[in-house]
Amino acid sequence: MDKQFTVVFRNVGQVYFPQTRVECHYSLTSDHQWSSSDWIGISEVGCSSVKQYYTYTWALVPEGYTEGAGVNCCALFQASYLPRPSALEYQFIYVNKMGKVCARSRHFTFRAPKPLEELETLKEERDEEDGEEELMLVITKAQLLQCRLEECLKKQADIQQALDLAKEETEKEKESSRKAKVEWELEREAMKEEISELRDNVRLNCEILKKVEGKHKNVKYSQEYLTFELSKLRAENDESQQRIKDLEDDIKVLNGREKEENGDMERLKDRVKKTSSQMKHDEEKRKCLQVEYEAAVVEVRGLQERLDASEHVAESLRRELRELGTRQGHTHTELHQARLQVAQLTLLLSEENLVLREERANWTLEREAYKHAAETDAKKFQELSCEVQRKEEWLQEERLEREKLEVELGRERDCNRQERGQARSDVWVFRRSECNAAAPCRCCRVMLSESCRS
Repeated sequence: MDKQFTVVFRNVGQVYFPQTRVECHYSLTSDHQWSSSDWIGISEVGCSSVKQYYTYTWALVPEGYTEGAGVNCCALFQASYLPRPSALEYQFIYVNKMGKVCARSRHFTFRAPKPLEELETLKEERDEEDGEEELMLVITKAQLLQCRLEECLKKQADIQQALDLAKEETEKEKESSRKAKVEWELEREAMKEEISELRDNVRLNCEILKKVEGKHKNVKYSQEYLTFELSKLRAENDESQQRIKDLEDDIKVLNGREKEENGDMERLKDRVKKTSSQMKHDEEKRKCLQVEYEAAVVEVRGLQERLDASEHVAESLRRELRELGTRQGHTHTELHQARLQVAQLTLLLSEENLVLREERANWTLEREAYKHAAETDAKKFQELSCEVQRKEEWLQEERLEREKLEVELGRERDCNRQERGQARSDVWVFRRSECNAAAPCRCCRVMLSESCRS
């Protein structure tokens, strides 16, 4: 047979009987361009033109045929159009719409069956009016063989069609599994990138927490320094009160200043209490962030374990697909087992697809949860930044107030020193004319500065 033919005739017999119809089985290859004008004819061997055919029929294809795909077809020649029995040799020819011969079959002849030597008897049971009757049918052996041949050909066509469908399903499943694997790989890479981003965010949050803790330590140090300053102020205040008792003229002024200083000290104490409570609140937030970080690490580990399990499942699926490819090379006698195995593999693939879809849904939910957690971390970081800024502003205000207090205390110290110097340099003048006591009384004492002024 010519290797350049794009059509192949199959199961061509050597002898056909004109009393029965003839089935012509043929296959269209992927290189053949089918047209509705293609036809199949029966012609004598050695004819010089395609027009010298005895009979012909149109070359039909099954429904759903697509151009460029291989397919098995069958054409029927009715008994009334077949040649008479003779010793001439005939062959099938496939002619396309351009009048070109695309295929030729092997040679065959038409002859009549022998009348007595090739007769067969068959028993047939029929039910008539609830009674069973047996009928004896006498047919030619050629007709019997022809019927059996037709049944075998139909079974073979059905088996071949089932095998083609199984191959197509296998190819589709391989393609779908390959696409699923590619999608899974892309999703895994995306998840890895998201995990790395989350880890970077967590690392940044830890660094920010360390900075906040350092600032908290500075606040504690400044608080201790303020406490030490307050203790100094209290000591100086006590000294000032002791000195003020000796200076009766300035008691009222100093008492008013002392009340103001006590009010300032109370405000400082309130601010120190607020600072300590804010530091406790920051410590609780830091602990919550640490717990959330540990939970995120646990979730990442679970996701990695799921990814490993999915890789094992994909590997087992590839092994099963390779086993299916090896089983397809078996003979037609194991076709039934192959179809059962294909059905089982189809079920397994559907289950694996369901599992993969569930895992994709779970990965999507986990990814959303990670995104939400990242957003909450960003919000918390902004809140911490705002709080740190507020604390810095508060510390700046405290520094300004402390500087004001230091300036006021310096002024008070200068005043106290000046008043102490004046008290030591005063000279008591006694008015002997108004007081006859041996020692001058208190009411008669007058400062030298006042006497000088008078």
